[in-house]
Amino acid sequence: MIHLNSAGQGRMPEAARTVLTECVRLEDRYGAHELEEHVGDVVHGEIHQRLARLLHAPDGHTELFTSGAAAFDALVSGLSLGRGDRIWTTPYESAAHLTTLRALRDRTRCRLEVVPLRSDGDLDVAWMAAHIDDDVALVSVAHVPATRGLVNPVEEIGRVLAPYRCLYAVDAAYSLGQLPVDTARIGCHLLTGDGWRFLRGPRRVGFAHVAPRLRAELSRAEPRVEESGTGVFAHAVPEPVPATAAVAALHAALAEHAAAPSAPHEELIPALRAAVETVPGIETLTPGSRQSAILAFHHPGLPAALIRRSLAERGVSVWKTVADETPLLPRPGAGATALRASVDHGTTRQDIDRFAAALAEAVTDARAYRPAPWTRGPRAVSAGL
Repeated sequence: MIHLNSAGQGRMPEAARTVLTECVRLEDRYGAHELEEHVGDVVHGEIHQRLARLLHAPDGHTELFTSGAAAFDALVSGLSLGRGDRIWTTPYESAAHLTTLRALRDRTRCRLEVVPLRSDGDLDVAWMAAHIDDDVALVSVAHVPATRGLVNPVEEIGRVLAPYRCLYAVDAAYSLGQLPVDTARIGCHLLTGDGWRFLRGPRRVGFAHVAPRLRAELSRAEPRVEESGTGVFAHAVPEPVPATAAVAALHAALAEHAAAPSAPHEELIPALRAAVETVPGIETLTPGSRQSAILAFHHPGLPAALIRRSLAERGVSVWKTVADETPLLPRPGAGATALRASVDHGTTRQDIDRFAAALAEAVTDARAYRPAPWTRGPRAVSAGL
């Protein structure tokens, strides 16, 4: 199977699988308390040191959650904003983050504004520089969006925002593990991420870098603040912590990532795009001036689910995205779905070549597809995929 879905679920390295299996075995045989004692140093100390090195952040500034989105919700939802405050988001914001921001707006009666895009799809940083003032209380930016492969200029945005009072939050769920992330250079107060994508850990483990300024803001937001682990975070309902076994496995995956060569897949990014663009009818969705290891594409006349299933039958794993994942982003053409392929350290040029051939065959087969008389067409066949 050619795995081109690291943006959805990275392939766990052998070391991480071994740790996860052993932790589950120990917990099953001896119980949760014994497992906690066995790996306590890892899940309460060493994992945070690993995360600090990954994020180029000081020790003691990281918190564990079940996902980056859960971290964002827990840390942002309790902020104390006022009617005169403004929140800036972007068309690339995820649905989960938008839900949190809209709830914060409704609770505090602040304003939620969307930063415009330039004609090339990049965020309009010049617009931000021209309109920023101290009424802007929070700015939320996705480093790499869930449904597009562009890289937003989070460091440049950080320099624009630095002189002002606003808190700066960066969603790095789809960039960590494939791009260098430096919280000091970005200048953000909150950075959230998932452990199971390009970092190749198990699911249900996320984390956040929480800068002292945000911690101070949260500590003043009584009574919505509670103590947790190494710091404080705000929430309405206590956030479940990730399973001990999953945290230990993520620690092993982070060790593997730290020992790996830096971004050997970079040369494959243009090769992936070129391979997709050779297939008749396929359109790439590549806004922005800088692209990551994620490529979004679609066929205007064919259902994305049908193509994805046909690729899976040929041994290629990609992901189907839906417009609801980034609700503020215009839909591709007339459709609400697209496909997303992503490369990682284990992808080879031969994988790309096989993917290109499989995609051409999948499109040809999908064009020849005729629904059975009892179906309503391709949508009925692909429902639920």
